[in-house]
Amino acid sequence: METFLIKALQLILSLSILVIVHEFGHFLFARIFKIKVEKFYLFFDPWFSLFKFKPKGSDTEYGIGWLPLGGYVKIAGMIDESMDKEQMAQPEQPWEFRSKPAWQRLLVMVGGVTFNVILAVFIYSMIVFCWGDKYVYFKDLKYGMSFSQAAKNAGFHDGDKVVSADGKLLKLRMDKTLDMNTYMAFADAKVVEVIRGGQSVKINLPLHFADSLIASKKIAYQPRTTAVIDSLLAGGNAEKSGLQKGDSIVQVNGKTIASFNELRTLISENKNKNITLGYYRGDSLMSTQAFVDSTATLGFYAASFDKSIFKADKYSFLSALPAGIKLAKETLEGYIAQFRFVFTKEGASNLGGFAAIGNLFPAEWNWQGFWFMTAFLSVILAVMNILPIPALDGGHVMFLLYEVVTRRKPNEKFVEYATMAGMGLLVLLLLYANGNDIFKAIFK
Repeated sequence: METFLIKALQLILSLSILVIVHEFGHFLFARIFKIKVEKFYLFFDPWFSLFKFKPKGSDTEYGIGWLPLGGYVKIAGMIDESMDKEQMAQPEQPWEFRSKPAWQRLLVMVGGVTFNVILAVFIYSMIVFCWGDKYVYFKDLKYGMSFSQAAKNAGFHDGDKVVSADGKLLKLRMDKTLDMNTYMAFADAKVVEVIRGGQSVKINLPLHFADSLIASKKIAYQPRTTAVIDSLLAGGNAEKSGLQKGDSIVQVNGKTIASFNELRTLISENKNKNITLGYYRGDSLMSTQAFVDSTATLGFYAASFDKSIFKADKYSFLSALPAGIKLAKETLEGYIAQFRFVFTKEGASNLGGFAAIGNLFPAEWNWQGFWFMTAFLSVILAVMNILPIPALDGGHVMFLLYEVVTRRKPNEKFVEYATMAGMGLLVLLLLYANGNDIFKAIFK
């Protein structure tokens, strides 16, 4: 329960920051061009709001709604999710959005996305300034990688030390949100170079390698770690068999293993059976019998990946800005590269809602992890909002570009109906993504 609350609080705080910054981008450009902004709200407020106030002499009402699905600014004279038909039926006023030149309206509409990108760059810059950019090259991982079956089918072997993908050296980053671009570079590569048994081997990947990885729903690679026990569950089978913290398991039923992944595979093949484990305690090789239950567990936690091997590039305040731009660019490239899979059957089944997003936050409150996730989500919010779907910023931009090219405004009724259709599509996507979360929680 405590973990759930910590993740939920981080999600709410992060989304609140992103929504306020996004809507402020629209608000700022609207005020620059002297467009009346009637409302600025965090969260939606159908029927009532939790809090609202209107400063003396201001045209804008500020408030907090009760429905935490985003936020909005209500700009006078604009066809948006508020669907204020009464206002739109009145003659144009000089302070309204619709009365302004197309280029000004275009800047108002891209203001939110622009500020999300700026926020991501700022957060990444401050992260590397405060904590540095931490990474380790794949080729420097002592035990190499463990690979999924889909990757093995393409020619990879457990223990391979991945060097490069299409000539690009690959890095494992300290934060998982930064690994997306690396993962897509690996998945989309034509040739991957590995070190196997001290020799360089080049693997020519099949044409649809990335699709096979998505279809498998398994991570293609993971850093290989030894099967060293970090802690035991009280009363668990591992404790009953005499295993202790620090024991290093090296054999299962006489078969030598070199990593925790291999141990996990062999355990899963022996559900509801007794197995013989060979392990080192100090310098002594010992053995014991242990029972594997129906969930394919023994009742211990393995020592985590040793992150002390990560290098840290330090940055001054000034040099942190270009580093932040680079990280934002890498995140954007990685997200766009994997976005195409949303339109496949396998990708659609992996769509997640608020629960899936919340699970990406650290289980314990960690400011570095929180800011990494917030920067990552800021990039995603920018990409999603610029999609040419009516009701999103990108939909408004699409209509404005049509106006710029043809020099005539699109029919208001058409824009109104398109916006309603876009809102319907977004609601369906929201229900589908969160329905996926519920299905996975119950049945998986």
